[in-house]
Amino acid sequence: MRVSNDLSIHRIRTELTNSGSSLWEQYPALLDPCSPDHNEFRAFVRDSALKDPSAVADQITHLKRAFATPSTLPPLAGVLVGVKDNICTAGRPTTCASPVLDQFQSPYDATAVRLLQEAGAIVVGKTNLDEFGMGSLGLFSSHGAVINPVPYLDRKARGDDQGEGPVHPLYSAGGSSSGSAAAVAVGQCDVALGTDTGGSVRLPASYCGVVGFKPSYGRISRWGVVAYANSLDTVGVLTRSVQDARTVYDIIAQADPQDPTALDDPAREQLRTTVMPEDLAEARTGWSLSNLKGCRVGVPQEYFVKELSDDVTALWRRSMAQLTARGATVVPVSCPHTRYALSSYYILAPAEASSNLARYDGVRYGHGHAVADGGPDSAHEHASRLPTLGKLISPKTLYGAVRSHGFGPEVQRRILLGTYVLTASAYEDYFLQAQKVRRLVQRDFDHVFRRPNVLRPDSLTSAAAQGVDVLLTPTALSHAPRLPTIPSVGQSAGSSPKGIAMADVNGYVNDIMTVPSSLAGLPAISVPFGRVAADDHGVTLPIGLQLIAQYGDETTLLNVAEALEAVNSDSP
Repeated sequence: MRVSNDLSIHRIRTELTNSGSSLWEQYPALLDPCSPDHNEFRAFVRDSALKDPSAVADQITHLKRAFATPSTLPPLAGVLVGVKDNICTAGRPTTCASPVLDQFQSPYDATAVRLLQEAGAIVVGKTNLDEFGMGSLGLFSSHGAVINPVPYLDRKARGDDQGEGPVHPLYSAGGSSSGSAAAVAVGQCDVALGTDTGGSVRLPASYCGVVGFKPSYGRISRWGVVAYANSLDTVGVLTRSVQDARTVYDIIAQADPQDPTALDDPAREQLRTTVMPEDLAEARTGWSLSNLKGCRVGVPQEYFVKELSDDVTALWRRSMAQLTARGATVVPVSCPHTRYALSSYYILAPAEASSNLARYDGVRYGHGHAVADGGPDSAHEHASRLPTLGKLISPKTLYGAVRSHGFGPEVQRRILLGTYVLTASAYEDYFLQAQKVRRLVQRDFDHVFRRPNVLRPDSLTSAAAQGVDVLLTPTALSHAPRLPTIPSVGQSAGSSPKGIAMADVNGYVNDIMTVPSSLAGLPAISVPFGRVAADDHGVTLPIGLQLIAQYGDETTLLNVAEALEAVNSDSP
């Protein structure tokens, strides 16, 4: 019988099969931690986590009907899922953690959400995030900063204190999929969907000690995902094991005619049947958790940056030695343009964001939409919902007033930066140069992998035999940092000078390990690998290591990730 949330998808299915329909009666107790009364870490956005239990009751009733016999049990039956609040869900708000969408509710489910529900998953709520996905620390949210639950979980496991809630000092859960990572880590759901633009799934996964998987760009439909940067946004999965990530990925990685950026069926078949050297294909079939003979693991030298902490470097080197002990060959490789990737990303992503967020003008979306319905006078009626604007709203000032009130400081910064780099005077000097750097980063990866990139036939090189199967790097520069400020709910952290300083400097550098694979559209995964001391009082925090594979080579990536996970579990 299922008695806790700390189970794998396989075990949940097995217990449902063995116990019969009576198991569903336990779910109200299992769902209680997802209620608004148990949101101490702010993993869920306000008013989305089981405020109306009838919505979940309807899902359970539907599954009980489907559970006529074990053979009809859906593959994700009974699995609790959190959905990042920039992914549309019918019947729940989709706020993107922004005041400008505070009242918005989507009339439809995103494709990824629909596929999960069709597979039997139970959506328990919307998870918190940096506003519109713009952030690395989980600070910039109108629902309040997300708090890393790991210190609390450690205290609870030791029995030091049976009290509930966060443990001081407070640490970041990462960003922007901070709520998804925290909810999975604390056991409020089994699986969570996130979005990864420059590391927004992998970074919080590393900080919270869970698995964060970003597939190749186009593998999972973005239909129903609120756009930040179209050419970078990728739906990702956060789980407690690599196997669970694989299970969920296999269900939601489907072609979708509603999303022009999603790979169609012929392209997916081409990826599946990509011709590999005969010896490579034979070697891969023999890999297992304890045997990686023939696997070549590349270590990019450019990732040994000066900001990387000594503790993380030590764990990184330990993983190399342990993979070598299991038969893998660890080789140094060079991706020379990695040093420019972060600069390129913070030109391209804000440029796309400035275009995407133009729709939030108070007419199509935002608090001032009543103007479009009732004419000029309705603007003043609608102003009562925005006390800080008062009588300033008018047809002439609506656009600026709504955006200045509706967007937090980090979103405003990125819109301004993106708008500037797209101006006539800066376009060639910044935007075009960043696009060229992006292409160079992509080619760096193509030159180091043994498997060719099917999207670029010219990636077939004579040096392919000397290439690698995966790259191994740290996910983050260090363990989760302390939260610089804890703003009250409804207030963005960036409104304080200290929050702004963190965003301007350290917050952007946090993405240095994850951005290159995002620019290239490659699959990448963060796997928990050890702990490091966070202070002098015995607090330890998790570290994640990142694996990167060639475009479309998720199978190889997940196979090696499972071996790395096993290495970590075998470590003292």
